[in-house]
Amino acid sequence: MSPHRTRRVVVIGAGLSGLTAALRLRGAGCQVTVVEREDVPGGLVRTETLTPGPLSGGILTGGGPGPLCDTGATVLTMPELIVEALGEVGVAPDEAWRRLDLVPVDPTYVATFADGTELTLPRGAAAAGDAVSAQLGGREGAGVRRLFGWLGDLYDAEFDTFIDRNFHRPSDLADRRTLTDAAALIRLGGLTSMSSKVASFIDDERLQRMFSFQALYAGVPPQRAAAIYEVIAQMDIGRGLSHPRGGIGRIGAVLADALVNSGGRLRLRTAATRIVREGGLVRGVTVAGGERLPADAVIATVPPPAVADLLGRPLPRGPRWRGVRYSPSAVVVHGTAPRAMTAGWPGHHHTISFGAAWAETFDDLIGKSGRLMRDPSFLITRPAFSDPDRYIAADADSVLVEAVSVLAPCPNLHTADLAWESITDPYVTECLRTLESRGFHGIAGGLRIARVDTPRTWASAGLPAGTPFGAAHTLTQTGPLRTPNRWPSLPNLFLAGAGTIPGVGIPPVLISGRLAAARVLGS
Repeated sequence: MSPHRTRRVVVIGAGLSGLTAALRLRGAGCQVTVVEREDVPGGLVRTETLTPGPLSGGILTGGGPGPLCDTGATVLTMPELIVEALGEVGVAPDEAWRRLDLVPVDPTYVATFADGTELTLPRGAAAAGDAVSAQLGGREGAGVRRLFGWLGDLYDAEFDTFIDRNFHRPSDLADRRTLTDAAALIRLGGLTSMSSKVASFIDDERLQRMFSFQALYAGVPPQRAAAIYEVIAQMDIGRGLSHPRGGIGRIGAVLADALVNSGGRLRLRTAATRIVREGGLVRGVTVAGGERLPADAVIATVPPPAVADLLGRPLPRGPRWRGVRYSPSAVVVHGTAPRAMTAGWPGHHHTISFGAAWAETFDDLIGKSGRLMRDPSFLITRPAFSDPDRYIAADADSVLVEAVSVLAPCPNLHTADLAWESITDPYVTECLRTLESRGFHGIAGGLRIARVDTPRTWASAGLPAGTPFGAAHTLTQTGPLRTPNRWPSLPNLFLAGAGTIPGVGIPPVLISGRLAAARVLGS
């Protein structure tokens, strides 16, 4: 639909997908209004100042303001997609990079293991290969370099055709471009298992985990996940991680400022209550208080079940709408710890603490009768390594503390509807004691907890199955086979975000906004 025909577009949700879509539409000349129920943009990518206090049986008992804390996504990859979104409204690349103010995260990951060993993956293929050679020998270092080369080839065959693309008709799945790149993926071993493909390059089981733990976000064990999902490892380990000074929430603020400065409208603290339908088309959005915002097209970035509620009708028929399988969820503990304590901890900005179990862990998380991990693995995030001025502060007793987040994967509510109201405190205590035994000395008693998010938290935010990781990336729910970004019976209603194509994570969510905007402009 050309700009002179689509003059008014309402976007529901000011997360990264909604803001990216809005910038693309604004750059094409559309009148764009973004409505957001929260008081800040960014969706699940946000930074807050938490107020931790001493623990009393796991309950917050008070304290002074603490340092910044990233309370949603913490792993930023492919920031060039943000720069491209800003360019849609005329922000030059140099200026876009200045606004984002990124710091390279180096090393990318540090991993600790149950046998007491520690492995580090510096930023970049050459540095990672050299580090692995020094830690595990030249054979493994050479294997890592070959693995990086394969990851790059996989990305090149997969990204433009199967991730950053709208499929307009079934015949697109069999056009020359698709078949050519599908053949390339098959030649690269993309349909073999993730674990076996990684093992064909490197022998060390610990190192294999560092290149396959991303299967957790795909919602499929690496032994069963297709190797095409190693593109996630290419997006973070291969292309490197970054951190915006002042917190990852800076991304939403930068995108929102660019939208407003380009003439778009952003209405925070404004919840959509209804998508208005007339004559087989969407005609507008009603917001809290009864105001109706007229629209020639609507992009909804909330999950599809929430879109159905706004329409007052059931989800469309078909497995891509009603038979969705979801990824595991997570318990995330946010708090602060004294610098005198954290100075002795292992790791860096992003630290993975692996238990002895591996395949069994995925059985716990994804099995038909899910359960809490019996031998848990954790992601510990300490952004003070990259941004000490914002993530370190003096507490009420003038003690320097830093922000610490601990993520423990857990089953989603569909797999195991656990009694989180009663088990959260004892489970958090158990997790911290486990980390204490793995070298994070003092964390069990010294981490002052400000907030704990559980599957119930995500469910209360409207996320299906109580997971922030969205639909699992099974072969029948991957790329163009995920829930479509066009509502079947309403030709001017489109979807963006983690609930639709191409997937979950900051890069796919940004791409989803661009693809939804392209649907509006091209329909």
